[in-house]
Amino acid sequence: MIEGKKVCAIIAAAGMGKRMKHSINKQFLEIDNKPILAHTIDKIENSKYVDYIILLIKQNDIHYLGEIINKYKISLPYKIVYGGEERQDSINNALNHMPDDFDIVLTHDGARPFVDVAKIDLAIETALKSGACCLANKVKDTIKVSYNGKQVAYTPNRSELFAVQTPQVFKKDILLAAYKQAYNENYYGTDDCSLVEKYGKKIELVLNDYKNIKITTPEDLIIAEALVEEN
Repeated sequence: MIEGKKVCAIIAAAGMGKRMKHSINKQFLEIDNKPILAHTIDKIENSKYVDYIILLIKQNDIHYLGEIINKYKISLPYKIVYGGEERQDSINNALNHMPDDFDIVLTHDGARPFVDVAKIDLAIETALKSGACCLANKVKDTIKVSYNGKQVAYTPNRSELFAVQTPQVFKKDILLAAYKQAYNENYYGTDDCSLVEKYGKKIELVLNDYKNIKITTPEDLIIAEALVEEN
């Protein structure tokens, strides 16, 4: 809770994880002998503001989640919700199952186990003031835009480019209105912020470090193990 406002964290772990090329979804693979999702839940639980967790998973992954809950426990109240066809549908399912008495909603990728707890708290504090925010990094590489995948159309100014991460945090009424509008207009965004932007709300950026990687490919697992050793 923050200034009397209750905070619900939605952890999205219902993706297919095709790029990992593994028989089980990436969130249930292990780093440092512990499932990725268990690491992520631990970080969210350690926020001083989060009151409630919604775990978004695929229905056929319930046994993997059950193993995590039995072994590592979850100290906060939580609910398990099954995902939809797209990430947006999954988050919408979670919003529909969220208790009414929450004011702030945080969404986070289950495959981002290295998020810093202090940054989670800062994002929540920022959202309380601004209404909407997300963690982001300045882009290090020069980015090229191509419309056909073969030729460069133009090079945007790198100083104006940011790689957006999670958590993304919103006042509940703003996020609910943005989702309602998106479905009314049959619009699918690539993240929650894109829906809120389309709704007309500016997103505050909370600058983050470069360790908050999303584990997506086999190469990311190697990087993740290195980050564990570094910590």
